[in-house]
Amino acid sequence: MLNGIAFLIMGAAMAATPCENLTNLQLADTTITGAAVVAEGPPPKVGMFGSGAPRANIPAYCRVQLDLRPSSDSLIKMELWLPTQNWNGKFMGTGNGFFAGSVQGMAFDMPEALRLGYATAGTDTGHQDQGGDWAIGHSEKMIDFAYRSTHEMTVKSKEIVKAFYGRDADYAYFKGCSTGGRQALMEAQRYPDDYDGIIAGSCANRHIHMWTAGVARSVDLYRHPERNLTEEKASLVNRTVMDTCDTLKEGFLNNPRQCKVDFSKILCPAGKDDGTCLTAPQLKTVETFYGGVRNSKGELIFSGQALGNPIQAQRDTNQAPGAVFDIVRIAFNDPDLDWREFDLDRDMPLIDKAVGYVDAVDPDLGKFKAGGGKLLLTHGWSDTGITPETTIWYYENVLDTMGKNQGDWIRLFLAPGMGHCGGGSGVNTFDSIGTLEKWVEAGVAPDQIMGTGANGLTRPLCPYPQYADYTGTGDLKNAGNWACKDPD
Repeated sequence: MLNGIAFLIMGAAMAATPCENLTNLQLADTTITGAAVVAEGPPPKVGMFGSGAPRANIPAYCRVQLDLRPSSDSLIKMELWLPTQNWNGKFMGTGNGFFAGSVQGMAFDMPEALRLGYATAGTDTGHQDQGGDWAIGHSEKMIDFAYRSTHEMTVKSKEIVKAFYGRDADYAYFKGCSTGGRQALMEAQRYPDDYDGIIAGSCANRHIHMWTAGVARSVDLYRHPERNLTEEKASLVNRTVMDTCDTLKEGFLNNPRQCKVDFSKILCPAGKDDGTCLTAPQLKTVETFYGGVRNSKGELIFSGQALGNPIQAQRDTNQAPGAVFDIVRIAFNDPDLDWREFDLDRDMPLIDKAVGYVDAVDPDLGKFKAGGGKLLLTHGWSDTGITPETTIWYYENVLDTMGKNQGDWIRLFLAPGMGHCGGGSGVNTFDSIGTLEKWVEAGVAPDQIMGTGANGLTRPLCPYPQYADYTGTGDLKNAGNWACKDPD
């Protein structure tokens, strides 16, 4: 009799919970503010995201809205979408862009995941404002943005998935790009048990250093206007790069690291300064653009752009650095901080001490690897928003820390001609989710990923440091005429 009662109790505990009843769930530090079935139709719009051309419908789902309060100053808003039919038995967390401030995953990654049958979630990272004022004087909110919100979203989602379907998800994946790429790497570093597989694209994992480097560039031009490039001189630099490196005349560089440009060859002779050459101060601007921002000791603060990414003219060197200065204001807890007083050597260590925990740069991913986790890194070579060199920098740091032969659980793929998280004139579309699923679920590590682009372009993406090399004959747009090759 006792065994029968135990069986009935266990069966009741495993029974699925109807969507509308999910509001009755009791979860730590959580208020479920809504749970309702949404019929098949277009995905919701999120601020400026998803306001363009109509997008494909998404299937019916249970829409769960939550407020998470892991600290007394936290308010993390998140959404979890649960397919009402054809659930694939998996969960996918999604990331954000910029400083977040809304559940941006609802615009892109969550609809994609839902169409594939995933239960999927996103968060606003713990604030509902743009800019940086939300973090000044709110250290707990900054912690939420840095790492806590994504982890809390993941934990709560898994609990609700189990309640709704009556069982745990078979696999958990995370997909993020830009700030989402930072969130992805933070999960692997701080919470290695959260996900079986992670896609980290166009990683803003050096978020603090990236924004501070932007301030340093702006302040440098303010103090040294002679380093400013005119439109004519910027065009000179860009033509020099493409004439030297774009040997296939594709309009983008297949592998920028296979080319070297000696900018000193366009240095103006003494007494000359016109559109055909660069002055010594202007040459320094170009060298910083491609070589990265460094302090007076020569230490790299943030990586430079890849060759082929165009340098722009600086029109107004008296203009404030704008949004990039928010990170400095936050670090010094001062909304009225004067950007003109910024000093990279003095301030960078103080900024690191104050908010350096936002940067996801720990190269020791031993716990994630030991748990069977797979990490797929991606970046577009033509990304001018976040330099692809910073993702290479992190990947190589992982190999330096953990050993060179790590290809069974971490791989990096660079897409020629792809911009920030997509777009661009080269390879701009590829199946990262399907690639990761095969890797995690079938143990098939990706030796290449087929990429596509505009006008019928197809090309294999190769695991770094390999790159796709043209065989020398046939249509450049045909993947069959390209093969993965080790670097020279």
